[in-house]
Amino acid sequence: MNLPPALVTLPIATPDGDFLAHYAATGLAELNFPSRKNAPAPASVKNVSRPIRAWHRVTTAALRQILAGREPNSLPPLAITGTAFQLAVWGELQKISTGKTKSYGELARAIGRPRAVRAVGGACGANPVPVLVPCHRVLAANQKLGGFSGGLDWKRRLLAREGVRLATAKQV
Repeated sequence: MNLPPALVTLPIATPDGDFLAHYAATGLAELNFPSRKNAPAPASVKNVSRPIRAWHRVTTAALRQILAGREPNSLPPLAITGTAFQLAVWGELQKISTGKTKSYGELARAIGRPRAVRAVGGACGANPVPVLVPCHRVLAANQKLGGFSGGLDWKRRLLAREGVRLATAKQV
């Protein structure tokens, strides 16, 4: 039985609450939105390896910049795993600039799978590093909100901070 490698969990305090960053030996593996649910107890930054401390500083700065509606200066190395399809979608997400959006259909076409619109939505929902891999910048047809793993309130908040105006019709 292959067990997943141990992750180091560190908190990131923001005005919006404490996010949890989970690091593997090769970089940031997961980022969780603030939650009141039981979560693994975070480690102390003093008790982790030098590379993880450095990645955590970069992650913290990038997250705070994005939460403020700005483009991050840099991102930590990502240690995200998924199917080839998911990795292709997540790679395209990273190309969407702050304040810009794409539709699920545009992403499907960009990865050469124009009929895989729903699957693109599924890959966005499975994104282990939301906010830094900006799945919040993906909208449904006609600039409608669509879904978001962090909840629609988070999606609206992130897009508003980036200056994105959503369609005024009833949101999907």
